[in-house]
Amino acid sequence: MDIVLYALTALLYGGLALSGWYAHRQDGAQLMPAHVPSLPSRSGSVPDLGVSGRIMLLAALLTHGVLLHVTIFPQNAMVFGFAFALSAMFWLGVGIYWIESFFFPLDGLQLLLLPLACVASLLPLAFGGVRVLPYSAAPLFKLHFLIANVAYGLFAIAALHAILMLLVERRLHAMHGGALQLQGRAAGNGWLSGWLDTLPPLLTLEKLLFRLIGAGFVLLTLTLLSGILFNEQLAGRALVLDHKTVFALLSWLMFGALLTARKVSGWRGRAALRWVLASFVALLLAYVGSRFVFEVLMHHPVI
Repeated sequence: MDIVLYALTALLYGGLALSGWYAHRQDGAQLMPAHVPSLPSRSGSVPDLGVSGRIMLLAALLTHGVLLHVTIFPQNAMVFGFAFALSAMFWLGVGIYWIESFFFPLDGLQLLLLPLACVASLLPLAFGGVRVLPYSAAPLFKLHFLIANVAYGLFAIAALHAILMLLVERRLHAMHGGALQLQGRAAGNGWLSGWLDTLPPLLTLEKLLFRLIGAGFVLLTLTLLSGILFNEQLAGRALVLDHKTVFALLSWLMFGALLTARKVSGWRGRAALRWVLASFVALLLAYVGSRFVFEVLMHHPVI
C-alpha cells in the first residue's frame, strides 16, 4: 500500500512539473525575439493550471497527505526523521502555493516547487531509519508536532520566495546594465532568464513573503511554547538547552527582529532577503539538520 502511495504521489507531482516546464519551453521558443531588447520582455510564460491542473494538484496533495499519515503514524505509533520532516515541509509548501494561487499570479513558482516536492516525497524511502516514539499518543505532543510542521512548511516556502526574489532582483539589475550585458547573460543562462520572466512581480512576491513569515512566526512561537509545556510534562524541566532548542530560539529571535524592522522602518531589499535565508538556515539546523547528522552520518536515529 505504501509503495503505491509513494509512486502515485511522485507521478502526480512529476507529471505536473514536466507539463509546466514543457509549456514554458514551448512558449519561450515561440516568443524568443530575433534580437535582445534593451528593456525587459517576457520570453516565456507558464499557462495557468486550469481546472484540470488544479484538480490534479489537489489529488497530489491528498495522496501525499495520506502517505505522510500512514508512514508517520503506523498502528498507533509514530515514526519520524529528517526525510519525513522535509517531505512534510514541501507538502505544506505545495498546499500553501495551491491556496495562494487563487489570489496571486504564482504560476511560475510551480516550476521550482513541484520538482522539489516530488523528490522530497520519495526521501523517506531512502532514509527511513528512525525510532518509534513511545509518547506519540500524548495529545500535547500531537498538537506540538502539528504546529511545528505547519510552521516549518511556512518558513520553507518563504525561504524559496526569498531565493526567487534575489534572482529576480539580480536579473533586473543586469537588465539596467544595457542590452550588451543582457545579451551576454542570456547566452549563458537563457533558460533561467526565461523562467524568471514567468514569476510574479517583486512587489507581489514581497507581499506574500511577509505574509508567510508573519504566520510562520506566530506558529513558531506556539511551537516553542507547546514544546516547553510538553517537556515539562515529560521530563519535569521546562527548557533543555540542547542544540535543537538553541537553534530554534535563535531562529525565533532572528525572524522576530526581521518583522520588527519591517514594521518600524520598512526594511526590504537584498539585506532583508538574506536575513530571511539566514533565519531559515538556523531553523533548519534546529531540527532537520540535527536529525540528518544523527540518522545519516552517525547512524543513531533519535527524536
